[in-house]
Amino acid sequence: QVRLVESGGGLVQAGGSLRLSCTASGRPFSDLSIGWFRQALGKKREFVAAIKMDGSDTYYTDSVKGRFTVSRDNAENTAYLQMNSLKPEDTAVYYCAANLIILLTAREGLYDYWGRGTQVTVSS
Repeated sequence: QVRLVESGGGLVQAGGSLRLSCTASGRPFSDLSIGWFRQALGKKREFVAAIKMDGSDTYYTDSVKGRFTVSRDNAENTAYLQMNSLKPEDTAVYYCAANLIILLTAREGLYDYWGRGTQVTVSS
């Protein structure tokens, strides 16, 4: 069983930055593709970004391109989501998710393992 734990959320002013971390246990981290999702209050959960098992490819939703960067350190069993130029509309609970699929995907149903989330609040 894979366990994922997110950290790094908090309150930041618009234009600021945060770095989220997702630490995994229970399986070699290099077996896992990682996705980041978010869910704002009253809205459906949406895809944010994903990174392949070896970090060789990434994928972003349009609204975060150029502002967010996903990365990973397999030696540390940790993936990161660097979020810059934050906007109030980025406010949400951010989740990391993992699967064993080689191809990157934004499809929530293809992720087998989920963390409990970390709150990000961006004030205007």
